[in-house]
Amino acid sequence: MNQMRDHSFIIRSIAQTLGFDFCGISKAQRLDEEAPRLAQWLKDGKQGNMQYMENHFEKRLDPQKLVHGTKSVVTLLYNYSPREKLPMDQFKLAKYAYGDDYHHIIKKKLHQFMGEIQEQIGEVGGRVFVDSAPILERVWAKKAGLGWIGKNTLLINKQKGSFFFIAVLLLDLELEADGPVKDYCGTCTRCIDACPTNALTPYQLDASKCISYLTIELKEEIPTEFKGKMENWVFGCDICQDVCPWNRFAEPHAEPLFEPHEALKNWRKNEWKEITQEVFNKVFKKSAVKRTKFKGLRRNIDFLSD
Repeated sequence: MNQMRDHSFIIRSIAQTLGFDFCGISKAQRLDEEAPRLAQWLKDGKQGNMQYMENHFEKRLDPQKLVHGTKSVVTLLYNYSPREKLPMDQFKLAKYAYGDDYHHIIKKKLHQFMGEIQEQIGEVGGRVFVDSAPILERVWAKKAGLGWIGKNTLLINKQKGSFFFIAVLLLDLELEADGPVKDYCGTCTRCIDACPTNALTPYQLDASKCISYLTIELKEEIPTEFKGKMENWVFGCDICQDVCPWNRFAEPHAEPLFEPHEALKNWRKNEWKEITQEVFNKVFKKSAVKRTKFKGLRRNIDFLSD
């Protein structure tokens, strides 16, 4: 037991050293409570055209089926709340896409994490993930006491809000598990009331109506029913987070690579409308915006401009 406690202390210390804001630990087991919810969500078609969500059902629920021998799930939060917002009266990007692609930044830290585990604990097997595998990250973060899943379906941390990336380590190491915290949404429905496309009902998201889905995941033309409802978002959306009272506690991140490209700070609608492939490649060279490609971003801008 003392060894488990010692190893858990080391894991938390490494997380802090590498700049993660919060670290929580759970015992690896099947998420039995989530199984019927996920099945119903998929049956109702809430995933839209994201057919990959239908794949690997059991792996999403059981980390031991994803990585054989997993004993503990370590969940980490990495803050991306910006020091200053880009102009909000123009076309808008979700805050997580202001700077360099978080996948590369955090994945590098996770590999460092594993290296430190090997050095300080010994031979430990496992894999690291940041939005790169069928894992229910928010559920694991909730189980580990890093926050609760709010009515906007995002993880909310009582101390610092919801502007976090979630990363996961699946380890074949026995660790002391943390417990969950209570839900502090109360009677608040600001996120639901503010969503312009009615994508939210309490604790459930209809992804097919979500602006983030429409501007990133959807590859076809955006349905005309969303004309006039996109509120100038060209990549992602932060509305349900911006109105959340808990984000009054959000603090600016300390990651230089999350700072926006200098050009974006001065862009107005004309610059967005006149964007070329060359400019896109230059400004978004290291950005998560590359996911939608120039063609997708152009589609989004044109949809908002018509």
